[in-house]
Amino acid sequence: NNLMAAQMTNAHRRFLQVLMSNGITEGSEARKLHQHCCETDKVYYAHDKLDDFISTINSHLQPLFMQIRKGISEDDGRAHYAVVNLAETEITKMASDYTEIELELFRKTMDLIILSENGFASSTDILNLADQLKSKKMKKKEAEQVLKVFVEDKWLSEKNGEYTLHTRCIIEMEQYILSNYQDVARKCNICHSLAIQSQVCESCGIGMHLPCVRKYFRGQTEPRCPKCNESWSCDNP
Repeated sequence: NNLMAAQMTNAHRRFLQVLMSNGITEGSEARKLHQHCCETDKVYYAHDKLDDFISTINSHLQPLFMQIRKGISEDDGRAHYAVVNLAETEITKMASDYTEIELELFRKTMDLIILSENGFASSTDILNLADQLKSKKMKKKEAEQVLKVFVEDKWLSEKNGEYTLHTRCIIEMEQYILSNYQDVARKCNICHSLAIQSQVCESCGIGMHLPCVRKYFRGQTEPRCPKCNESWSCDNP
């Protein structure tokens, strides 16, 4: 049985192909895809076995230094899945899709977002970087177009002229960000994933994603920090 469970079926291959072509897949879509792949290939399907199904694929991806990883949307806390190349942990994995100047703009945008207090950078601040690039100066109109492409390709998210890292970027770049921004990058104290948009305890400095804050403090009239037990002074949205 264990041997059978570890075999890569056509259902697994189909699931992996769709995930790779999507770039990132929301949890409910991944569950539907799991069911569809199993039913199409007439293999055993159980609605609560998605993680096992993915573990089997990951065991076959291991020698290729690849892995399907699960992450959460910092916006609403929903699960997402993305295929990560473990052999290329740096931004260089984007090099085949973007020019050197576009990558430089992305790095500088990432700096602004990660070093900000709220995990966002305004379009004004990003566009002001366009004529400070080392590789070549970029006109603001060009920079606007490049930012649009980063949003379309799901590396950045944009809301009312404010940019943050897309869930896909956080899943794929987690190790890169944790090692390159050691002084400021933190993991959420609740879900242990990288937290870009987070609330921070004023007493001990731990951070939590906003959806994790909502869940953790649900129903509590006097929220207290899960680590130091001091009163949680941030607004509980």
